[in-house]
Amino acid sequence: MWKRFVRALKALFGGAVAAIEDPKLILEQNIRDLNDQVPKMNESIATVKASVTLLEKDHQRTQNEYNDLLSKMRAAINQGRDDIAASYAMRVETLKSQLARTTGELEVARRAYEKALEVKKAFMREKERKIQEARDALRDHERSKWQAKIADTLEQFEVGGMDQTHDEMVRRINEMTAKNEARIDMALDSVDTKSIKIEEEAEQLRAMDLVRQMKMEMNMGSANAAPAAENVSTDVTQRTREGLI
Repeated sequence: MWKRFVRALKALFGGAVAAIEDPKLILEQNIRDLNDQVPKMNESIATVKASVTLLEKDHQRTQNEYNDLLSKMRAAINQGRDDIAASYAMRVETLKSQLARTTGELEVARRAYEKALEVKKAFMREKERKIQEARDALRDHERSKWQAKIADTLEQFEVGGMDQTHDEMVRRINEMTAKNEARIDMALDSVDTKSIKIEEEAEQLRAMDLVRQMKMEMNMGSANAAPAAENVSTDVTQRTREGLI
């Protein structure tokens, strides 16, 4: 019974969460979170590096003190002052064990620092990959929104815009054109086109007759003018001869 109740709650709240999730906002927040992790990682690496630096200084200080006491101990032995050498012996032994301990700690700290740098390098590479992937997804999201707007606009044209009346208007214009063409055909059929053509041909024949008559009159005028000119020429010739005689 309890499992069924828990499952019902998961289904209820899971659906509500899925409904209010905005992929664009979530991806943008993921990019900010990834970028925010870089300073935190740098701070952690800086802490590790500081530990390495402190251990190196401590190790160097212990090493210098150890070398100094060791040289003093050797000098006392060379001078035959075993009592003084003995007083240095315990401190040298303590510093020797301390050097061994700090050397181990320093190696561990250095490996931790190198590992931290490797982790940061891998994180930065993965961060860039995820950010680029998120940016590509955001661009796809913006493109899908633009495509959705275009689709909505086209659907509106198809439903309540131009496409709804386009076919009807084309059909009406075609009907009007066909009707007017039929009226013209009917009007032409009612006119006696054959009589009109006969009259036009008769006018053309009459015009041709007038042209022929004009040509005949012109030819007759030319024929009468030629003998008169010949008589004048003969009279002038005859008078010329008489004068010469």
